Amino acid sequence: MDLRHLKYFLAVAETRNFTQAAASCYVAQSALSQQIARLEKDVGAQLFSRTSRSVRLTAAGELLEPLARRILADVDNARAALDALSGLRRGRLRLGLVQTRASSVDLVEVMADYHARYPGIDFHVTNAPSAEMAASVLAGDLDIAVVGLGPRQVPEGLDHFVLASDPLVLIVPAGHALADADTVDLADLPESHRLIQFTRGSGLRRQVEAAFARAGVEPGQHFQVGQIHDMIRLAARGIGVTVVPHSSVFDDSAPRGAEDARGVLPYGARVLRIADEAAVHTICVVHDSKRLAPAGAAFLEVVERQAIKS
Repeated sequence: MDLRHLKYFLAVAETRNFTQAAASCYVAQSALSQQIARLEKDVGAQLFSRTSRSVRLTAAGELLEPLARRILADVDNARAALDALSGLRRGRLRLGLVQTRASSVDLVEVMADYHARYPGIDFHVTNAPSAEMAASVLAGDLDIAVVGLGPRQVPEGLDHFVLASDPLVLIVPAGHALADADTVDLADLPESHRLIQFTRGSGLRRQVEAAFARAGVEPGQHFQVGQIHDMIRLAARGIGVTVVPHSSVFDDSAPRGAEDARGVLPYGARVLRIADEAAVHTICVVHDSKRLAPAGAAFLEVVERQAIKS
């Protein structure tokens, strides 16, 4: 089985279009079709169901797709391991980064430190929902991901360590019925409340929904916003309420639990502590130790060193 055939197969599987796949692989469509046919002959099964309007994976194709990804990822890791014999002078690191901030560890500084130590390693950074990035690490599409998932939410088969646990806080507009409270239970929210939620599939979304489940209430009517800053501003304007990590509102250097939240947000909005101590936004670093290339292992060392300093 030729590795080139697997690359062509994955290109068609991703695009569901032979013409687009050929263009992405910089080959003629006829050449790509011939190589796919050879792969199908090698595996003894048809991989794609083709019509004049669509291209779909067959059962055999669906079985091969994750295996092909892992094979190609393992080949990349093998090349990176050989590069390590030269002192990590070249290679790449495929890194997934959570979009929310919930740690005193500055990941930009981590990447800068890493680049200073290993300038020949190229970064390929992905921003996506946490569950999606964790799945990509498991599939071999990412080497490491910093995700907003708790230890119990990390997929089986991945190694992890907790980078930070940031308390969740409730943001309400100034005229809200709970605005004068310091600490609230999510069950205290009026049934008619509207909840401003973060992106579906994100770690923060999961942790907020878990907090409502522990409180024994439904999150209520909600709408989705892709930026934490916008969620806070919308809540301040009275569009609804929102639950965000503490560090999204306050500087990490400020002592937690000691500040007076009133007047910090625009339009007189209030920041309320949530009584549920389990309501936290946990940040984990996930990887597959069995398949981690030296470039990834070196990055973990830099992250851990920065975490100790902070």
